[in-house]
Amino acid sequence: MKRLVILVALVLLAGVAGIVVRSASRDSGPVAELKGIVSHNASEEVREEIRRSYELLPGAQVELSGLNGSVNIETSDSKTAEVFIERLGDSQEALGRRRVTVDADSNGLRIKGEKGDASFFGRLFGSSPHEKVTLKLPRQISLSTKGVNGSISVGALEGSVDVRGVNGRVQIAQAMGTADFKGVNGNIVVGLKELKSDGVTLSGINGNVELQLAQDLNADLEAHGMNGRVVSDLPGVTVEKSERGNYSARIGSGGNAISVKGINGNVRLTHQ
Repeated sequence: MKRLVILVALVLLAGVAGIVVRSASRDSGPVAELKGIVSHNASEEVREEIRRSYELLPGAQVELSGLNGSVNIETSDSKTAEVFIERLGDSQEALGRRRVTVDADSNGLRIKGEKGDASFFGRLFGSSPHEKVTLKLPRQISLSTKGVNGSISVGALEGSVDVRGVNGRVQIAQAMGTADFKGVNGNIVVGLKELKSDGVTLSGINGNVELQLAQDLNADLEAHGMNGRVVSDLPGVTVEKSERGNYSARIGSGGNAISVKGINGNVRLTHQ
């Protein structure tokens, strides 16, 4: 039924486009717009750069959302955040179909992708641009990402991590405190140095998960709704499986929780 509705909608749109073309002799505006949509595929790729630099206080919040492309984050002891965003599209018009805003103060950095000023036909038939985001950030920040259509690679952080709605591989060298991963379509590799009371949560992951734990980390793991296994490469750590297919493991002397739910893949525990 859904396919039939989509087919009917496409037929109606085609009819509207035909009416617009046939009326070209009376009004050249819509025809010119349609030509722009068609011709942009034949033009050369257009490139746009965004470069910014900001000073961030320790504990600042970095937020990334609505990005169509990969994100690579290097970290260091510096207090300076360096932003480099490369945007690519089939034409200048294609770049205008989306925009990327960068906003910052000493307490945070926010990078957001959103709809641009394209016409209805441009959004419907035109191709969307994509971004490649490269950041150099202080280690003493907390990171939040939402709605990223691409892989995410992050260096060592001394703050919390919140990753949601990512279509791509996620790799984080080190997180401290709280880590939350939800709705990720790709493999996850994350290093955990220490856990705070909120612990680590992984839910709705379509891929394998590797948790690289510090030697002296203490935690209790509980896994439910697994379409895969939980395995441990940690010395002295045994993974127990219940009759209902749930998994549990005590790491070190036990402690704050590592909660795993709804994983379509395997979870592996290793040391950093």
